[in-house]
Amino acid sequence: MNVPRNIMLLYAARGVRGFGDGFATIALPAYLIAIGYDPVRIGLVVAASLLGTAVLTLAVGAIASRYDLRTLMLLGSVLMILTGLAFPNFRNIAVIMVVGFVGSINPSSGDLGVLVPLEQAMLAGNVTNEERTRAFARYSLTGALLTAFGTLAAASPDFLQRSGFSTLAALTVMFYAYAVLGLVCALLYWLLPHAHMTQTAPSAPLGPSRGIVYKLAALFSLDAFAGGFTVQSLLALWLFERFNLSLSAASVFFFCASLLSALSFPVAAWLSRRFGLVNTMVFTHVPSNLFLVLAAFSSSLEATLTLLLLRSALSQMDVPTRTSYIMAVVTPAERAAAASVTAVPRSLASAISPTLAGVLFASPFSALPLLISGTLKLVYDAALLYSFRHLKAPEETAHRSDA
Repeated sequence: MNVPRNIMLLYAARGVRGFGDGFATIALPAYLIAIGYDPVRIGLVVAASLLGTAVLTLAVGAIASRYDLRTLMLLGSVLMILTGLAFPNFRNIAVIMVVGFVGSINPSSGDLGVLVPLEQAMLAGNVTNEERTRAFARYSLTGALLTAFGTLAAASPDFLQRSGFSTLAALTVMFYAYAVLGLVCALLYWLLPHAHMTQTAPSAPLGPSRGIVYKLAALFSLDAFAGGFTVQSLLALWLFERFNLSLSAASVFFFCASLLSALSFPVAAWLSRRFGLVNTMVFTHVPSNLFLVLAAFSSSLEATLTLLLLRSALSQMDVPTRTSYIMAVVTPAERAAAASVTAVPRSLASAISPTLAGVLFASPFSALPLLISGTLKLVYDAALLYSFRHLKAPEETAHRSDA
């Protein structure tokens, strides 16, 4: 398989960002605990980070059709560098929330962030309809695999402490490492060609596909609101508090969870070619949400981790299929805006629930956020299937015509 150089650079950048997010999402709650934050204040910081992601992503989506994608991605990598330098140097809650709001650390360790719509738009413009879902599956696979190794690297502070570092000093090293990865991303983006979409862009960021995009955005926001109760940073916090899980053990668990998610992406692409994008999104999501609900009622650490791993093996199959579906049902000129408009409500919705989750984690039934998350996600699955089961991607319609 001869993958074009531009696509390889995008895959590499996605992998570098994933590695950074992998350890940063675990180091963040550990750092906040180390400086004395309680679950409620940690929930506020996570909410601020997700809200900031939404605002910046919306701004990027609005201007992406008029500016060079490469330049915007370079600016995003600079933001990543500044985030890694700023986080470990402040302790005041207000300042930390500001850094979280304007920074690039994604507490969900998912496909949210200011750089995501830019990479997706450039990637979609370099592949055919037939190759699009496989390309996004490889893109997601690369990110998830490196995220998995990033979560494994989150155990580094434990080893640094054995070498004489204090807890805060060890965690500070992790944030500075995140800044270095931002520099690596900048170098990769620098090697990309300039990419303008002004030749085919409509006067508004969204044109004929506006209704479809808004409906998808509304459904995705429900899914994101549900997911906000169990973003990786909060799930790590819950495991720390509920089972007294160590940072090293948590890093191994999240490595395995991310690895399972990564391996599911090629399977999702294979399933989508046989059953369609929407069917693949829905019917892999339902059992993963049931596993999450069951984990909420488990009192055994081993059983809980097993259920969460089973969930991870299925829960992310909708990531490459969802992205491919969005790119398929809009015009090429609308792709960056569509990626942004569907991502922003997800970020906004997911920014609300972490604050609620922080309060609920301190309640007598600390697993209530898991139960709420799984239940709401099941509602989303039913609504998505009902609303979009008849709207097919071009390659699905072509395959049906050929048959």
